[in-house]
Amino acid sequence: MSRSALVGNVTAMLEDAGFVVSERCAIRPKSFDVAARRGEEVLLVKILGNIDAFDGHTGAEMRRLGKYLGATPLVIGLRTRDEELKPGVTYFRHGVPVLSPDTAMDLFVEEVPPLIYAAPGGLYVNIDSEVLADAREDRDWSLGRLANELGVSRRTVSKYEDGMDASVEVASQLQELFDAPLTSPVEVLDGAEEVREDEETPDDPEVDPEDEPIVAVLTRVGFDVHPTDRAPFKTVSENERREEEMLTGHSELTKTAEKRARIMSSVGRVTRTRSVYVVDRATRESVEGTAIVEEAEMENIEEADELRDIIRERADPEGSSA
Repeated sequence: MSRSALVGNVTAMLEDAGFVVSERCAIRPKSFDVAARRGEEVLLVKILGNIDAFDGHTGAEMRRLGKYLGATPLVIGLRTRDEELKPGVTYFRHGVPVLSPDTAMDLFVEEVPPLIYAAPGGLYVNIDSEVLADAREDRDWSLGRLANELGVSRRTVSKYEDGMDASVEVASQLQELFDAPLTSPVEVLDGAEEVREDEETPDDPEVDPEDEPIVAVLTRVGFDVHPTDRAPFKTVSENERREEEMLTGHSELTKTAEKRARIMSSVGRVTRTRSVYVVDRATRESVEGTAIVEEAEMENIEEADELRDIIRERADPEGSSA
């Protein structure tokens, strides 16, 4: 299957599951392919045939964007170099959860979350420690008795009851021994950090020197500005006073810039963010909801509300998130 067809299939699946999906980010370099929203669930989705192409730099960018836009970064892929991705298993690459299309369909369409996750050493499941302890005590089994049944140490059983996850093989043995559901789903959307690599959100990249005057203006009027390096926009800016985010682009107003502005509008509608594109000379007021502002005008802005009003006035009614 071509990557274009795979992106189309995943987009259709998300729409069937009730998500509003953005336009595809068909520019390079790019950290994600589409943004999607269903209620308060927001996803930034990278779609790959081979997930080995997903590198640490892209993973770091997706995690940063996820933090700033209130979204879950997610990779949907078909295979690794060695094998097809297994259905019902959550993988992790560079701190980002990875699902096969079948697993994603089960999660989002059928609302059946995965029970298994891959980690160094094999496949694991989350053991419900309280249910396990209650089941053992109901049988009047000691830790040692259960350890003998499983072929593990007493200390290992104690760790399971303290919350340590178990291999798929041990979980299967426990299910047979107690004939009760002892596993809990992998929380892909909330709490996935509990089983992924223990990595903090990476630091922002350096500001492009060409963008420093724009970043200076945004900072002066009260925004926390986060530069990007693999996104269709140059920065994500947060205004804590109004609890809002803004996507910013900056370049000459070329055909490529207009394409970026359209993608920014589409992503902004999904993530509920405003968008503005700063140019040297403007020939129009907006591009499908992204306001166009000249550099000289931008430098004269004194307050965040002034910029907000400009965006509201110039953005197309359908595209404006005001």
